[in-house]
Amino acid sequence: MTFPGGRRALAIVVTLVILVAGGAAWALWPSGPAVQGRDLVIPVLDGPSGDQRVDLDATFYPPASGGRAPAVLLAHGFGGSKDSVREQAERLAGRGYAVLTWSARGFGRSTGQIALNSPDYEVKDVRGLVDWLAARPEVRLDSPGDPRVGIAGGSYGGAIALMAAAYDNRVDAIVPQITWYDLADALFPDASGGGPANGVFKKMWAGIFFSAAADRLAPDGGPGAGGLAGLAGAASGVPSPAAGAAEQVQCGRFLPEICAMYQKVAEDGRATKEAVDLLRRSSPISVPGRIKVPTLLVQGQRDSLFPLSHADANARAIAATGAPVEVAWFNGGHDGGDGEADWLSDQTAGWFDRYLKQSGSPVPGGAASAAFTVTRDGGRDPGTRRPVLLHATAGRYPGLAGGERTTIALRGAAQPVANPAGGSPASISAVPGLGGLLGGAGGGSVSVALDMPGQAAVFESAPLARPTQVTGSPAVRIRVYGTGEATLFAKLYDVSGGSLPVLPSGLVAPLRVTASEAGTPVTVTLPAVDRRFDAGYRMRVVVSTTDLGYATPAAPAVYRIALESPALEVPGFAALRTPATGPAWWTWALPLAAIVIAAVLLLTGRTARRDPDAPGEPAADMGPAEVPLVISGLVKRYRNGEKAVDGLSFRVEKGQVLGLLGPNGAGKTTTMRMLMGLIHPDEGEIRIFGTRVAPGAPVLSRLGSFVEGPGFLPHLSGRANLELYWRATGRPPQDSHLEEALEIAGLGAALDRAVRTYSQGMRQRLAIAQAMLGLPDLLVLDEPTNGLDPPQIAEMRRVLKAYAEGGRTVIVSSHLLAEVEQTCTHVVVMHRGRLVSAGPVGDLLGAATTVNGAGPRLEDVFLDLIGERR
Repeated sequence: MTFPGGRRALAIVVTLVILVAGGAAWALWPSGPAVQGRDLVIPVLDGPSGDQRVDLDATFYPPASGGRAPAVLLAHGFGGSKDSVREQAERLAGRGYAVLTWSARGFGRSTGQIALNSPDYEVKDVRGLVDWLAARPEVRLDSPGDPRVGIAGGSYGGAIALMAAAYDNRVDAIVPQITWYDLADALFPDASGGGPANGVFKKMWAGIFFSAAADRLAPDGGPGAGGLAGLAGAASGVPSPAAGAAEQVQCGRFLPEICAMYQKVAEDGRATKEAVDLLRRSSPISVPGRIKVPTLLVQGQRDSLFPLSHADANARAIAATGAPVEVAWFNGGHDGGDGEADWLSDQTAGWFDRYLKQSGSPVPGGAASAAFTVTRDGGRDPGTRRPVLLHATAGRYPGLAGGERTTIALRGAAQPVANPAGGSPASISAVPGLGGLLGGAGGGSVSVALDMPGQAAVFESAPLARPTQVTGSPAVRIRVYGTGEATLFAKLYDVSGGSLPVLPSGLVAPLRVTASEAGTPVTVTLPAVDRRFDAGYRMRVVVSTTDLGYATPAAPAVYRIALESPALEVPGFAALRTPATGPAWWTWALPLAAIVIAAVLLLTGRTARRDPDAPGEPAADMGPAEVPLVISGLVKRYRNGEKAVDGLSFRVEKGQVLGLLGPNGAGKTTTMRMLMGLIHPDEGEIRIFGTRVAPGAPVLSRLGSFVEGPGFLPHLSGRANLELYWRATGRPPQDSHLEEALEIAGLGAALDRAVRTYSQGMRQRLAIAQAMLGLPDLLVLDEPTNGLDPPQIAEMRRVLKAYAEGGRTVIVSSHLLAEVEQTCTHVVVMHRGRLVSAGPVGDLLGAATTVNGAGPRLEDVFLDLIGERR
């Protein structure tokens, strides 16, 4: 790509900028102000007669944008509290929502006892919270007493979002995550279709919930929270209502009838009718046709508590009402995994933007039009060895049956299986909470399981002739020989030639069947997964008599298991498209916008050198021409008049590595945007090498920057992205210093791979290399070490120091204060838009007091400066 003439090229580029301005407009506004929540207690009335008072501990976050705004209720997971969702609340408030978080009855500092999201208790509490929002001056109303409100939450919080929408027609949109459709089915699943009354008791998960401690309950801080790992943050602070000490130990903060139900089923291992009725009253299955609001259902692929089948059932029920529904399967859940917190937060905010702010185009309702997203494994980052996640999407949700079904032939004779006395030793599939304790160890959506010899029948396919993508629930027909009732566990393995078999997501399908001498046929629905089985690999179906997570018969027994049909039915959905099969236009249009804007900045600099009278060049320089940066009296206001940057002044010299520090909302990113010429200051000025900065100013050709995350064309390789970017500037190839930049990136062979396969750390390194193309005199980097591991951070430190020692200047904004202390020669500290301190790092530390006899750290000095030292 070449530009034959500076002015003509500028006209072309400006035209392109106008065309893509809508996609890039988000970058042109200053960062939002810091969000401050206000703690309060909201009294509500609940109970069957509506006369029981409960005090809910809550926090209200007014919208950062001011004025009236849609409201969002954020619910927490089981064992959590309002503090579990504070970060998400701050993000949504910064995005312009009025956000209310609360600790559910029986959790945190809220009074009352836990009723498992009962319509008589927790649902009435939410109605009281909606009433409270309707009276707030910050909340937009659809009519008197009816606020514009959405509800989001994970697990326990996801269920209350569904139940509240069923009982309160003022709720306008919901985002339930990793939650249930039928709580009875979740705790007593039966893969043969017999229902909870015939189901197998999920004893380990139930035990975590009901018997962790008197007022310390099992965890579930939200999507991706891993089982036992949350016990330290479980409910605390308020003792159970008047009861004997023994009852408190047994029941904790549950309603007595729930405690009695659990004790009964835990002894027998079977669901009673009373237990099923009680659990279903707190489930969406009990309110068919009553959830009629736009719903984004997010379910975890690593979840042995609430598997994908629960989101499927919710999706079908809600879509039947004509309400818009979308379904997403992500890499996480109650058993660990990546969690994808940032992606989930973006999906939630985007859904509310569409249906509460109505800033997007609504999708039509009905199951056929429901969109579908699945997280898939994109391999590993060759530098960090961390998993790379891709998101496959489709315009409709196919359900667990999939869009297409393939038959895979299985082989294997009838085999004896024994249930050992006492049900021990047991086979292992998923261990509740283990994935969370290990930080999702095992990676992605797979785990290694263990089947005890003599307890499992094995049926296997021939090596696959071609890759097979399984999306949904496979099914197999077996025949069970013997006498009496058999408890069995079926699972589907991915088997390679030389490594251990892999159980996708660690999921198992439990079932009960009455065996007979003639053999009892049964169709087993295996757990829903999304997994690619590679060519040459085999599919293995295992049927075992035991599983560590479930209750099994204590009496010894022997059965024979055979294939009723030698065919495994495998669902797929070819309409799902990963970025490899053709990304949506915006995945390349927005990065292209960034390239075009960069071309404007750099191309005008090239034109000005050839034409001293080119428009935009000031008549005279009003500062030292050799000083890289001088900021004087800088002010930038938000649209509501509040100042993001307030009277900021400082100076940066050649050879310095300057750290720009400040808490969230201090104005750092806004300052950087003005420095790049992306936005105008309201007052004051910025001068780079003596020239006042304005959008398109030629002096910006001497600046390289990386602010607000990397943007690349995902279908091109890393090398091709850098080459294209440089060609867009119109400068000679020999001026790019490409090889030096590639050495800085340190991506090795990944340079020639498509960027869509890169991890966050890889994109970060490539973005920094792009900023260094042409070896600019002034380099500005926002959080350059995000996504990098410790060795890569150390290498980045060396690179930045060496870059400045060559007579250039580096400005770094970072939250890693220890890293700033080791990397930077000077610091500027901002707080609430104002300059707090500026000078050499050594001077700042030298003037500080020692801490416990040791020299002060930059972190301690920083906290003192902003008044946050405790």
